Amino acid sequence: MKLDQLPSPYFGNFIFNQMQKSTLNYIGRFFIIVIIQIFVLNNIQISGYINPFFYVFLILILPFNIPKYLLLVVAFLLGITIDMFSNTAGMHASATVFMAFLRPGVIYLTSIKKEFEPKTFPGFHNMDASWIATYSIIMIFCHHTLLFFLEVFSFNEFLSTIWRSLLSSLVTFSLVFIGFMLESRPQKR
Repeated sequence: MKLDQLPSPYFGNFIFNQMQKSTLNYIGRFFIIVIIQIFVLNNIQISGYINPFFYVFLILILPFNIPKYLLLVVAFLLGITIDMFSNTAGMHASATVFMAFLRPGVIYLTSIKKEFEPKTFPGFHNMDASWIATYSIIMIFCHHTLLFFLEVFSFNEFLSTIWRSLLSSLVTFSLVFIGFMLESRPQKR
């Protein structure tokens, strides 16, 4: 191979720096959102029916083409972190892994595009508001339904658990939608 055929090290460094920057950005979001969830949102409980779980936003904003094993690992780490501080013995980890398992199928069923460019993230810059709303509501409701049924661990209170899932999903969705709006605003350079 001739010297002029070798790839430019500057181009490789640029790609590596972009990947490193987005990974560090996500890790920073992870810690900030987990802290907000643990210290603020876990203490909000409105009449026993409404519990906002904004941390699911971290799963919703992952790239479209993230490897499935990595998606499940990130979901488990997120869920088990919330469980450790919430004293919930794996319920959040189970619900978050379930949500991550459903995510590729929900994206495929709700999206017009079936192929996405590498490193494409869900957001207003890629998709319209109705898609983000549909995608978020389905994912959040599935997460909350499993979480609350694991908490109750009985079908005796089926209707009240569904009602609780629905109300909490609506409050969580409003927080997540605000999160998507903040994500899509132009970045200052």
